[in-house]
Amino acid sequence: MNYLDFEKPIAELYEQLEKVQQVAEKSGVDVSKTAADIEGKIRELRKEIYCNLTPWQRVQVSRHPDRPYTLAYIEYVTGGTFMELHGDRTVKDDKAMVGGFGSVDGKTVMFIGQQKGITTKMRQIRNFGMANPEGYRKALRLMKLAEKFNKPIVTFIDTPGAYPGLEAEERGQGEAIARNLLEMSQLKVPVICIVIGEGASGGALGIGIGDKVLMLENTWYSVISPESCSSILWRNWNNKERAAEALKLTPKDMLDNKLIDGIIPEPLGGAHTNQEEIFKTVKAEILKQINSLGKIDAKKRVDQRIEKFCSMGVVIEE
Repeated sequence: MNYLDFEKPIAELYEQLEKVQQVAEKSGVDVSKTAADIEGKIRELRKEIYCNLTPWQRVQVSRHPDRPYTLAYIEYVTGGTFMELHGDRTVKDDKAMVGGFGSVDGKTVMFIGQQKGITTKMRQIRNFGMANPEGYRKALRLMKLAEKFNKPIVTFIDTPGAYPGLEAEERGQGEAIARNLLEMSQLKVPVICIVIGEGASGGALGIGIGDKVLMLENTWYSVISPESCSSILWRNWNNKERAAEALKLTPKDMLDNKLIDGIIPEPLGGAHTNQEEIFKTVKAEILKQINSLGKIDAKKRVDQRIEKFCSMGVVIEE
């Protein structure tokens, strides 16, 4: 398992546990009590650390290399029934944005999300989860398809931002994201958006306009990353922790500011420590929200969605 900088005390305890277990295997000595004591210390230390995470530490957890990505959630939630659909019918198929229909306990749902890639090679193919304009146009095409067949939409947000390359700008990156904001606000089917990792800038917002916007406990959602904010304000990355604090990007901050609708709890230590548990939690939340939103009239649901986003922020008229 990979450990973050602030998890070093936990890593040291795991090393002790491994040594004790190795001794038991070689000598046959009963070390169950010692092992149990160490495991207890690990649980206590992990609880102490994760109950007091700073905003920057939460950003680090959201980027943990062992954390499950979009396709892992979709595969579990749909039980292997997911059928991926490709292409924007204009340019090409953007591998950073995935989507398609899947069945959740007998309910057909359109799933869309950013996929970062697990291995180094796959990260390059997936462009590290940074979609081009065709990725957002593919997402919109799939949303319109779901609306046509009256199927709910679930989006998984996990991106460091939309791809900032020159070719992306030439093909209309800003327009593609803006179009998605407009169209998503008017979709007649239930739309549920879940931040499962990083939620950065317009790249996240491009698939983030929903009736319910939820965040996993150890994720972040902001107009800019702490590093980029630090580089703009202080001309270096040394103040990224200070920037993370000022950006108010944690789920609690977002909920307090009424920018999201709820927080999904993660297993102690983060989603990567018990993937099956977080998959079950997310699946239960999706079913709950689909059932709840399905009872609301389509026009009323659209009006509520538009009103929710229009009421965000503070406007001072002089």
